[in-house]
This record gives sequence, structure tokens and C-alpha cells, in this order.
Amino acid sequence: MLDRIDTALTRMLNIRYPIIMAPMFLVSNTRMTIAAVKSGITGAIPALNYRTDKDFRAALQEIKDSGAGGPFGINLIVNKSNLKLEEQLKTCLDYHVDYIITSLGSPENVIQACKKEGIRVFCDVIDAYHAKKVEDMGCDALIAVNAEAGGHAGHIPAKELVPMLASNSRLPVISAGGVGTGQGLLDKLNLGACGVSMGSVFIATPEADVSDEYKKAIVQYGAKDIVMTTKISGTPCTVINTPYVQQIGTKQNWLEAMLSKNRRLKKYAKLLTFYKGMKALEKAAFGATYQTVWCAGPSIEYVHAIRPVEEIVQTLVAEYETALQNQPVAE
Repeated sequence: MLDRIDTALTRMLNIRYPIIMAPMFLVSNTRMTIAAVKSGITGAIPALNYRTDKDFRAALQEIKDSGAGGPFGINLIVNKSNLKLEEQLKTCLDYHVDYIITSLGSPENVIQACKKEGIRVFCDVIDAYHAKKVEDMGCDALIAVNAEAGGHAGHIPAKELVPMLASNSRLPVISAGGVGTGQGLLDKLNLGACGVSMGSVFIATPEADVSDEYKKAIVQYGAKDIVMTTKISGTPCTVINTPYVQQIGTKQNWLEAMLSKNRRLKKYAKLLTFYKGMKALEKAAFGATYQTVWCAGPSIEYVHAIRPVEEIVQTLVAEYETALQNQPVAE
């Protein structure tokens, strides 16, 4: 098996393989992140996975005390729906995390604060317009959230988005969405990415604390079973189309929609929808019933069993090496 895949991402973070275990709300945890780091990749956790700052700080300390030795990151939601942003950012600065991934808002304040501490900031972007904005703010890399991503997906396919960003930006581009095999990793690198962010394929692992039913759903369902819903957070989000999701539907009801369109009430409506949706996801992550909402992306197509994080990484690298050897030689 390859000892290292040399890209801008592996050099930037000093990791062996250009893979970020993507931050997943109520799924990512310290065990998964430590296992990722020990496997030669890196992992990130959403700060919102922790109810209190005390819990958040304890998690960061646990990772640092684990002896894993590699870099890890934290995902911060930087829009107004995250009322804990200022406190979460301070904690990240205090513990000097290796990098921060920003989502769903302007990262300007986060970038400015992190630059003073030498902490890298990677920004989720869905198009060239937003990529230019965060590049001008001084971020360190772009995470190209494409149409195949899980959670809050983009609208442009990776085969278009990655080359677009790579050719129009001086920053490294990390592709997020749709990768579940070593061939997929190679394809994204060939498009101009320096690495990939992968989440859904790591849900069905012993290290994940979610319910067995959630893990089994990741194994049993496929790409065709992924649907987009606005009921979770007010922003379109991909979920598994379970019987319960089919029952409740995927669109906001008339009251939710009306509030969201009212300029004066929109902020408060989104906060309410976000809070209600996150509570639903929390129940889904730890409940033992299919009458819940499970977030995932199309890459669950490549998950056929519940396996340890290290085994998944080894398989990805072996598949990458085979795909690389079988790649046609350019004339």
C-alpha cells in the first residue's frame, strides 16, 4: 500500500493521504477523529456537536491527549443561526486547533482571528462567486461543496465545480461530495483538487456513536435513495428517503414557507426552523427507529458493511493505487 500521496493538502497538513473525514452534525466524534488521524488522514468535528463549552473543551483535550499526533479540525457554522459562534471560536483559538472549516455564512471574522494564531481556515463554497469572496478575505483553501455532497449540498457537479475553482483561484481546492472509492479520489485529483472531504462512508463504523439502525441504513440504502429536504434546517439538506421521510415530506409547510419569505421575520423563522430541525436530527442520530431523519449523501452507494475507520482508509488507498496503475498514460 502507498505510504503517501503527495498533494498540496498532504503537504499543508502533514498527513499521508489527502482525505478529510468531513464534519458531520451529531455523527463526528473524538473516537472517529482520533482513528482518522492514526490512519494517515485528518478529521473534523462540528463545534455544534457539543451542548456546552465545557463539553467542547473536554473533547479537544481528549484528542490532544490521545497521542494520535496528527492534525484535526473544527467546523464552525458562521451564520446568524449559530448563537454560540463567538464562544466556539474562542475555544478553537485557546486550543489552537490545526484548521477550521467554515460553513453557511461569511467567514471574515473567523479568518481574521485565526490568522493571528497561525490556524488555517478552509471555507465551504458552492460556486466561483463565493470562492472569490473568501479568497479575498484571506482563507487558506476552498472546500468545493458539489452537487453530490451529503448534508448541505451544492448545485454544481464536481466535474464542473472543481476545475472551475482550480482555474480561477490561487488557493488549493478540496472536493466535497460523492467520493466513496479510491477511483473517486483519483478522479477528483485529476480534476484539479488537492484532496477530498468524505463523510457518509464513515458513518457505518464502530467508532461512530450513532444508532445501529442509522448505520444499517447507510449500508442498505444507495445513491438513488438520497433526497433533498428543507425541513431540517431551513437550508436544503440531503437525507435518506426512509418511510418516515416519505410520510412527512421534504418541503416546508405553508407557515414555515410564509415566515421564511417575510423579511422582518425571516431571521427568527430560520432560527426556529434550524432549532427544530437540529432537534429532529439529534433524535435521528441516537434513536432506534426508522421513523427518524438520517442525513447522508449519495456516496453511501459504496458502503456495503460496517467497518472500522482504519480499514476504510486502507481500502481507499489500495483502490487508489490500483486505479493509478490502470490509468491510461497521457500521450
